[in-house]
Amino acid sequence: MTLPKLPATANTDSAFWAIGVEQHLERLQTPAQGLSDQVAEERLKRFGANRLNGKKKTGPVRLFLAQFKSSIILILLFATGLSFFLHDKVDAAIILTIVLISGILGFWQEKGAADAVEKLLALVRIKVAVMRGGIVSEVPTDKLVPGDKVVLKAGDIIPADCVLLSADHLFIDEAMLTGESYPVEKSPGPVAADAPLGQRSNALWMGTHVQSGEAQALVIATGQSTEFGKLSGRIKLKAPETDFERGVRRFGYLLMEVTLILVIMIFAVNVYLHKPVIDSFLFALALAVGLTPQLLPAVISINLAHGAKRMAAEKVIVKQLASIENFGSMNVLCSDKTGTLTEGKVHLKSAVDSDGKPSDKVSRYAYLNSFYETGFNNPIDEAIRDFRSFDVTECRKLAEIPYDFYRKRLSMLVSDAGTSVLITKGALTNVLDVCSQVENSDGSLTAIDAVRGRIEQSYQAYSAQGLRTLGLAYKPLTGENKLAKDDEMEMRFLGFITLFDPPKANCAETIEQLRELGVTLKIITGDNRLVAETVSRQLGLSGAKILTGPEIANMSGNALMSRVAEVNVFAEVEPNQKERIILALKKAGFVVGYMGDGINDVSALHAADVGISVDSAADVAKETAQIVLLEKNLDVLVEGVKEGRITFANTLKYVFMATSANFGNMFSMAGASLFLPFLPLLPKQILLTNLLTDFPEMAIASDNVDPDMVTQPRRWDIRFIRKFMFTFGIVSSLFDYLTFGLLLWLKVPVEQFRTGWFLESVVSAALIVFVVRSSQSIRKGRPGGYLIGATLTIVALTIALPYLPFASLIGFQPLSCNLLALLAGIVALYIATAEAAKRIFYRFTKI
Repeated sequence: MTLPKLPATANTDSAFWAIGVEQHLERLQTPAQGLSDQVAEERLKRFGANRLNGKKKTGPVRLFLAQFKSSIILILLFATGLSFFLHDKVDAAIILTIVLISGILGFWQEKGAADAVEKLLALVRIKVAVMRGGIVSEVPTDKLVPGDKVVLKAGDIIPADCVLLSADHLFIDEAMLTGESYPVEKSPGPVAADAPLGQRSNALWMGTHVQSGEAQALVIATGQSTEFGKLSGRIKLKAPETDFERGVRRFGYLLMEVTLILVIMIFAVNVYLHKPVIDSFLFALALAVGLTPQLLPAVISINLAHGAKRMAAEKVIVKQLASIENFGSMNVLCSDKTGTLTEGKVHLKSAVDSDGKPSDKVSRYAYLNSFYETGFNNPIDEAIRDFRSFDVTECRKLAEIPYDFYRKRLSMLVSDAGTSVLITKGALTNVLDVCSQVENSDGSLTAIDAVRGRIEQSYQAYSAQGLRTLGLAYKPLTGENKLAKDDEMEMRFLGFITLFDPPKANCAETIEQLRELGVTLKIITGDNRLVAETVSRQLGLSGAKILTGPEIANMSGNALMSRVAEVNVFAEVEPNQKERIILALKKAGFVVGYMGDGINDVSALHAADVGISVDSAADVAKETAQIVLLEKNLDVLVEGVKEGRITFANTLKYVFMATSANFGNMFSMAGASLFLPFLPLLPKQILLTNLLTDFPEMAIASDNVDPDMVTQPRRWDIRFIRKFMFTFGIVSSLFDYLTFGLLLWLKVPVEQFRTGWFLESVVSAALIVFVVRSSQSIRKGRPGGYLIGATLTIVALTIALPYLPFASLIGFQPLSCNLLALLAGIVALYIATAEAAKRIFYRFTKI
């Protein structure tokens, strides 16, 4: 088979949209039963994966080379090569080896982190129903190819640019592409060749989603060839920077500024003092490597990936690693009640007529309406079907108007024993709005206006019992199988359907656990005030303040912002009001999480600091969320919040370590080089110091965390980090200079001076981890096993280095036992002083 040419979707090929369905199928060589798996595989190789970024997983070679992309590392490698030809080949080889080992360590950790995250994301991969070889099956969206026939329903994301083959009351939300806030109705068939993008009624665009209805469509463009792909390529879409990412960037800038100043100053002064230029240059660059938090990106990735794996064990899948920090910082969680706070299994309590009497006719008509429903599957229809079944052998579906969030009704035209009847169910007010009469218990009809007050009173009574109440109406029609929304009028109100979804048994305790973690739960629901009030009372939120949708509609943005903090329940909320509530909470200074799983939750999920959905959610909700729960359960969320805070706390530990002993040691070396007649450490020894002190810090991700770091939300605080850096950097430098003084006083040879300083520097930098990792006493906060093992291994290796056969190549000489004892005393005194400084620091500074 000759592969088709990929059709363009730009206006330059707008005539494409003016041809019929059969011509589209012929052009893309798509048979009636869909593409075969073999043809689909061939087209996937030709057209590439259906991804916007067009990128494949970073290969191991590219990932390894990325470890050396730092400008400082590149300059160091260049200078080392220059030294290789002009100076000392052995020194140059040793420096290259140390840099290579450092790169291998970073590569090993980052590759493990990337592989782990890829496996987690596969758990919540978006799939689409595709007809291949006559069989409809779920296929990952990135495997779609031009010519595929896809089957769509409410809640589905449009996975690629498509042309409609068939549609049933199909409405598409195209706001993200066209800016149009209202859903657009779509239908198959040619459109004018010059029709603009927004008016191509037979076209579906990648990234939009199905608001209601169902359809079959033919994929005509994938990946970067789609309209959204071209748009994203032009404007280089990038996710907004999170508070955590902004803090990392600012911290990096702070250290880089200090590094640049020191490097320039040290190099200039050493050259002025007539020290060898190459050695001075290598020394300055090596110092820059020691000062620069070069492992910060890798350590952050490792920490976040480890956190993501731990959260996955708690059935929480993190799609965007940077969102873990926001998850841990979250202090307000907004959630719908259904399935999260309640059991999620809706039960039908009663089907009664307008007088409140049990009615077989109400039960049967509700059953027929739900039995033939083909749009977005929902628990209400399942409850109606499970409550009571009826014989439908003499019935058949003629037409359907799917439920949508604007009409709030589902209408079904059914042939019932040869008689066509239109059956509508939905929100009571919306059903009453299309009724002109009410059918009484005896079958007589009464004008709706005469009894509407009584019906609404019954509705209020059911709601006060915590029951969700729907209205049911019908009217006879002619036998035509075409149905329009205009037919929803002049109907007969038949009765009520009452449903209940009991609160989860342990939900009140879980809400209390969230409160103890500093997270306030706020319920946002479309249910009326009485239902919301009853359920909130059952959940232990007695006396909760309630704000309703109509009240919100009449409030200004500032007025809403001033009220949201004190309100715990938002009832009768329209979909577009959810976003207003989230934005008002954010403006009020809260870090807001929103948990939603429906089509009408998308804008709120996008607006929240952290969007949370569930694996069973509508595709568009799951795609928008940064975090996906494998279980719709607040218990799962509680554990996820804890893990998010543990991850953030461990990331901060690396920052504290990089800004304490490491910073102090490098600063001391820079100062010592100004008054010593020789370099305090050779460039290769500085790089070895950096490598050895980095090694135990890679075990931070598995470290234990103080309970107080988990009990309350934490946010990145660059001021706190700056104070920490200067406080503990000064303490470290004091003992560095004490070491210099001791070695100069003993008049040891230059090689032993460097050996002694190297031992004190590395051992103190390794052991200080146990001090700065916790605000608690070093005796109380127990480190993780891997951290202890890695640290003690590095301490033992460092002490042994001067006595190994190749020590002379690195420039080390063995030290006497007396000198080792004196250095050990300095290290012990340093650790004790740092511990005392920590107690004073945390007494006056709160993290």
